[in-house]
Amino acid sequence: MMMKARSNQRAAELTIDIPISLRQSLEDEARRASTTPSAVVCTALARHLGVSLHTLFQIATSGALVTGVYSGAITVRQLLAHGDFGLGTFEGLDGEMVVLDGAVYRVRGSGEVSQAAASALAPFAVITRFAPGTDEQIGAASNLHELEAGCDRLRTSNNIFFAIRLDGRFDRVRTRAVSPPSPGGRLVDAARDQQEFDLTDVSGTLIGIWSPGFSSAFSVPGYHFHFLTEDRRHGGHVLECTAKRLRIRMEALNDFHLALPETEAFLKADLSNNSADELLYAEKSH
Repeated sequence: MMMKARSNQRAAELTIDIPISLRQSLEDEARRASTTPSAVVCTALARHLGVSLHTLFQIATSGALVTGVYSGAITVRQLLAHGDFGLGTFEGLDGEMVVLDGAVYRVRGSGEVSQAAASALAPFAVITRFAPGTDEQIGAASNLHELEAGCDRLRTSNNIFFAIRLDGRFDRVRTRAVSPPSPGGRLVDAARDQQEFDLTDVSGTLIGIWSPGFSSAFSVPGYHFHFLTEDRRHGGHVLECTAKRLRIRMEALNDFHLALPETEAFLKADLSNNSADELLYAEKSH
């Protein structure tokens, strides 16, 4: 029996011949796991080839970022060795990072969007090799809270991580982009001076990571979305959005890899304080 596999992410196709009995087993496993045959095949291939899948890689901690540890810990080239979908920021808080389809974009405080150089450094980022098991349509959302509620209905657990991609036409997206703070400044200082942008009637992609509550000690709990327009000219950290019908693709991530920097700034920083309140402030509109 001939089987054609299509990647949800990059529209790459692979046609193979498999026995009818194997095809039946594949479909049975997909039903058992409430996923798609493509997702089962991707998981099996990844295991066989030794490629990480359903793994979220994170460099540094959110607490370090809040405290003011902005020195670069990883290059864009090194980061892309761990995935092709994610978000973060750049050294010195010089813009928002958006990782989409294997390319890394920088959204600066001026609103300018450019593809980041392979040598560009990041103090904090989360990235995965996107292989969604869910591919559906999601209904209209009048605000970000409603959109998150729609995502909630598709999440299967509150105790693992999820990568979420939403594509379509947006009535409105409000984004922000941070600029480098003054020397010694903290993340909240950069947030007070952040530039905010209203984008209306635009096509684009929401790049999201959902993290469980227990990860608040080292990550951003709940939903964290960045946005990039289809023409790659506008984007940033998402503060609010309104949309009608969107395509949603979601991947459950049951493997988490945290890499801690060996930079002097990180090794000597006092990270013992609870940074949750400052992080919440920094994530909001001002």
